[in-house]
Amino acid sequence: MGFALPRNPGRRYTRHRASPVHIHLEVNHSLAVIAMHAAFVVSLALAAAPVPADTALVCPPEFLVTLQPWIAHREAQGHRFVRIAHHLSAAEMRLEIQRQAERHPLRWVVLVGDATGQAVPREAAAVRSVPTHLVKAKVNVKWGSEPLIASDMPFADLNNDQIPDLAIGRLPADDPGQLAIMVEKILDYEQRTEAGPWCRRLNVVAGVGGFGGLIDSVLETATKKFLTDGIPSGYTMSMTYGSWRSPYCPDPRGFRTATMDSLNAGSLFWIYIGHGQRRYLDSIRVPGAAFPIFDIDDVRELRRVGGAPIAVFLSCYTGAFDERRDCLAEELLRSPQGPVAVYSGSRVTMPYAMAVMGNEMMQEYFQQRRATLGELILYAKQRMALPLDDAPADTNRAMLNAIAKAISPAPDELHAERMEHLLLFNLIGDPLLRMKHPQTVEVDVAQNGYAGEEVIIRGRLPFAGRCTVELTCRRDRTRKRMPPRVSFVPTHAALIGYSKTYAEANDRRWSGDEFLAEAGTFERRLAVPEGASGPSHVRVFVERGDRFAIGSADIYLRRARPGPAGGE
Repeated sequence: MGFALPRNPGRRYTRHRASPVHIHLEVNHSLAVIAMHAAFVVSLALAAAPVPADTALVCPPEFLVTLQPWIAHREAQGHRFVRIAHHLSAAEMRLEIQRQAERHPLRWVVLVGDATGQAVPREAAAVRSVPTHLVKAKVNVKWGSEPLIASDMPFADLNNDQIPDLAIGRLPADDPGQLAIMVEKILDYEQRTEAGPWCRRLNVVAGVGGFGGLIDSVLETATKKFLTDGIPSGYTMSMTYGSWRSPYCPDPRGFRTATMDSLNAGSLFWIYIGHGQRRYLDSIRVPGAAFPIFDIDDVRELRRVGGAPIAVFLSCYTGAFDERRDCLAEELLRSPQGPVAVYSGSRVTMPYAMAVMGNEMMQEYFQQRRATLGELILYAKQRMALPLDDAPADTNRAMLNAIAKAISPAPDELHAERMEHLLLFNLIGDPLLRMKHPQTVEVDVAQNGYAGEEVIIRGRLPFAGRCTVELTCRRDRTRKRMPPRVSFVPTHAALIGYSKTYAEANDRRWSGDEFLAEAGTFERRLAVPEGASGPSHVRVFVERGDRFAIGSADIYLRRARPGPAGGE
């Protein structure tokens, strides 16, 4: 069946009872024995599933009672589980998953428990841990990384070709209390969190690359292009950038607060791009000073008001889940106010491969509309693994390849770099997490609009609800010209001005309207302010309960109508 009960449950209880980490959970012997018995009953129910399993579950028996609400929720969705013993070595566990995949149509692997960091023999395995693989690095060592990469990906590789075949994720709980928080966030996300503006929002925080002026400029331009071309215009986005020269940089003294605000606001995705370490992110540097972007102590201060985001760290080390001290990704997942899932790297990561990964993930979410987070990551990794000649026709990929040849210390190893990132990046979260996808709003608007006049917006809503109609400038532009910052002035008044400019740069709305709308056709008029010009969008968003729909259309705003004034 893929697992076996302990031969002596009482002896197992006695052994783990003596461990200090368990003391606060074990009030008395009788209650603990009852809880363990209930866990074994759940184990038997899992193994005796009457239909083929689609998910391999690796979970220490002590966690099964806490995991039961999640199991019931997934079974109600049609998923079935096969148990894999947690006390195996990583290599043995991988072989067992492969054997089970021959018997069942497996598509997902869920690991419950923190990693031991080494492939220990079964007799030395920790009671509540699930091992991971340590794979020899080949490319990232040229960037100064350690020689071994911590990775769960080999568990998902069924045919030993170094490419995942199953979607996989880990809930890295050290105790049932931490697991309960993770389960509650997952159930909240799928069952109880209502739709709202957070469903169409992406919040991006970025540090400076530090590769040199020219390369940093190229990377910044490429990132801006991806955020403009890769994300449909119906979605909103905020940018917080750690360069004091940028209009997207708030008062550097409060950069940490701006980062926390972007997490607390709630969003579909929260994305960090930049340098990272195991327990903190980079600092923003100004002449004579440096200010932190975010660190592990800030996790306790999060007070989220919107939906829990899926966090993506395109950075080094933030997902080093095998370390003795818990990494930033683990602490964020364990926080009741943190993200519902975290995708991050376990060692030194590289700009080219991360950019390709981000590009493929956008394709999988926005274009392919993958049903679960695990599938989104799985198919993005599979596309990354394609040789350049076989990769999908994509102008962004072509541009990334050209940039990589200029900045990579191993330009002849681009394929190897991408393959290594299949190992480096792991999902700290539930691979069965159901993605939030919108329905479609049909939008029709004139090709051009004119300052001082109105635009007529027509469309069709798939359901009744609260509707927002907006006229906005394009994502890579601002509503007004932002003067360049050529020198850093460290006065209080000047730094307060940074935050004002930052707010203006992130406010792309020319005009808008909110109203209660019926399903079907609608018509709305929006004013085009004086001074509005350039490539813009009309965006429509409607929400009701847990449903939401998005639509958009391009429009070009002109300062004056040519010739005599006339109607649209």
